[in-house]
Amino acid sequence: MSVAIVSGVGPLDGLGAQLCVRFASLGLHVLVAGRTASKLQEVVDDIAAAGGSAAAVVADSASEADTERLFDLAGDDLTLAIYNTGNNTPGKIIDMSADYFENSWRVCCFGGFLFGRAAVQRYAGRGGTLLFTGASASLRGKANFGAFNSAKAGLRTLAQAMAKEYGRDGVHVGHVVVDGPIGGEKIKAGLPEYAAKIGDEGMIDIGGIVDGYVYLYQQPRRAWSFELDVRTSQEKW
Repeated sequence: MSVAIVSGVGPLDGLGAQLCVRFASLGLHVLVAGRTASKLQEVVDDIAAAGGSAAAVVADSASEADTERLFDLAGDDLTLAIYNTGNNTPGKIIDMSADYFENSWRVCCFGGFLFGRAAVQRYAGRGGTLLFTGASASLRGKANFGAFNSAKAGLRTLAQAMAKEYGRDGVHVGHVVVDGPIGGEKIKAGLPEYAAKIGDEGMIDIGGIVDGYVYLYQQPRRAWSFELDVRTSQEKW
């Protein structure tokens, strides 16, 4: 059975979890990776109830040892690796501590390096798909988001470098720009007033985002895309 790794899985009504659910429905055994065991197990149980195959793996994306262990669990059947881990870190630069800035970089960019390196090492000689989750911040700087902007922009250029470096080896590297708020649990439960203000039309449909990852995964080798951007019709861009 082909294996997929999805790193950065949180609540069931979230992008990471729904990526796991979708690829499991396509017949892949999914390693559901994140920091909170209870949330990971909820996703695994949901997949199992639908007849799919999955396993929970508690892992810190910024840990080299955890990342290597995660990929060792996937073994030689690994065909898809998705780095969905990220942290939205707002704040004015003048007030920002060095540790705060560095942590944003470690989670978004350094963790992406560890994950991407492990993937291309395992794909050597046979190829595979490696996808990264980006954001509006990947493409432009914005006041009060200096740490997040720089971290996500760094991840994007890292992904682009990997796409050019390993494409001839059969590794399809893609980057998905999620341009706007995602209509999932994080915003609906964490920022209910904001969610009510923008409404469903102002939040990106999770299923639609997942469609983009599936599209990239299924592209033939003679017609690869590097980047896909997804937003609502209401988004100003």
